Amino acid sequence: MDAKKIAQYISSQKKAKNFDTATVFQVLASEIKEITSDLRDNKHLQLKLITATDEREENGCFKLWYIFAAPTEHVFIVPYIELKNTEEFPSLMSSIEEAGNYERKIQTFFGLTPIGHFDNRPLILHENWPSDLYPLRKDFNWNTKPEESQGTYPFQKVDGEGIYEIPVGPIHAGIIEPGHFRFSVVGEEIMLLEARLGFVHKGVEKIFETVSPHEMIKLSEKISGDSSYSHSLAFSNALEQLSDTVVPKRADHLRVIYAELERLANHFGDIGAIMLDTGFSFGGSHGARLREIIIRMEERLTGSRFLRGVNICGGVTKDISSEEKNNLITDFAIITKDFSELIEIAQDSASLLNRLKGTGVLPYTIAQKQGATGVAAKAVGIAHDARVDFPYAAYGALHFDTVETEQSGDVYARFCVRIKEVYASINLITKALTALPSGPICANTKPIFKKNAIAITLVEGWRGDILYFVTTDSKGKISRVAPRDPSWVNWPLLEQSAPGNIVPDFPLINKSFNLSYTGNDL
Repeated sequence: MDAKKIAQYISSQKKAKNFDTATVFQVLASEIKEITSDLRDNKHLQLKLITATDEREENGCFKLWYIFAAPTEHVFIVPYIELKNTEEFPSLMSSIEEAGNYERKIQTFFGLTPIGHFDNRPLILHENWPSDLYPLRKDFNWNTKPEESQGTYPFQKVDGEGIYEIPVGPIHAGIIEPGHFRFSVVGEEIMLLEARLGFVHKGVEKIFETVSPHEMIKLSEKISGDSSYSHSLAFSNALEQLSDTVVPKRADHLRVIYAELERLANHFGDIGAIMLDTGFSFGGSHGARLREIIIRMEERLTGSRFLRGVNICGGVTKDISSEEKNNLITDFAIITKDFSELIEIAQDSASLLNRLKGTGVLPYTIAQKQGATGVAAKAVGIAHDARVDFPYAAYGALHFDTVETEQSGDVYARFCVRIKEVYASINLITKALTALPSGPICANTKPIFKKNAIAITLVEGWRGDILYFVTTDSKGKISRVAPRDPSWVNWPLLEQSAPGNIVPDFPLINKSFNLSYTGNDL
């Protein structure tokens, strides 16, 4: 960590503490709005998370952490405030719009009130949950069953002649998870979309407080099933930071291979599903077929179709033999040819392209203000990717430095970003297999976690970046695990992409984002 480069972000009057990838410093609550606005608007850092910790027992306060990413320096800049003898803090929403949902979640789960916030409705927890019970406070017992409340949730309203509402969900005519969509429309044109989530909330952040580190890795795999590997990799990286565990080079290369397999499987599935939603059944069936090829490959390599049980603190549990390595290189040459033929046919279909182009446009300004991540961000030209900005595993050693982007921000742009990333992933896997070093696949040490420490990790999942904020207490015990799935960031962007489109196009727009309900609801 280059102290001179970090100094540009922190006043010389502030005493900073450096951890592995993060520099943290305390500020006054009255300063936080000015400091965070400067980091975002003048220093051009990315807000990645706002969260809280309950440290009343050890330090007599709550702490609020404002995590900003500085990609050029590959570090996180983290101002924080302490709340002693108060449960109020200044809202940033008037200056940093994307802070709004983070603050609502803090109010819902910690009972801390953001003064000046425009929306005091609870988030994730529904109206049957008591409004004065805060599950992420340390004095809340994880297995408490509260009395059912009878609250109400006021949806946004659009007034005007001819405007009516279409409620969709939370139960859908398919196998997707539950989520409620409230459309305000004129004729078939969407004027407003509001998504109500939280139906698959399962208390993950609270459960992290009750299990061992080994069980925590398993729990991270369950946050969003189609991103099991990337979530467990991000959490394992945090454990390795907290224990100064050095991961063997072979394990780092294997982690790249497995991570890109997960990306391939999901991109193949989404590319096919987008085509299927337009009625282009040929593309849909072949996308599903290619996805199944990758998933069977994952099962062949690890015994798990979703790469579960592979990551541990210090490396991985599954190796790749020399014979299997050669087979994979051959397999991917065939898959590349197969996929290229599919895309050539798709790009020649006027009816398909007519449905994709100009549909569900996400404006660049909205994406930038809301901190868009992953496919949604890249489709408007925002070239951020954790594999480049915060290199982990063997991405740096493999010289991965290209972020695939488009400009138009519509369904077609998100479709094309996925296509480009497919080719990039196949290239990365081939390079990692070719350069696979010899040696162990896991560090042969038992991790001992540092006391009063912080770890922040970022992994580029196939939807976007996955962040973990992990802290330890004065005894070296993990006291707080705050995961942030990319779906949390991008769900509000789906709402912004719908107005101006017609209702029958919404399933296609929704599929082009393909966000996780469970990853959002935690």
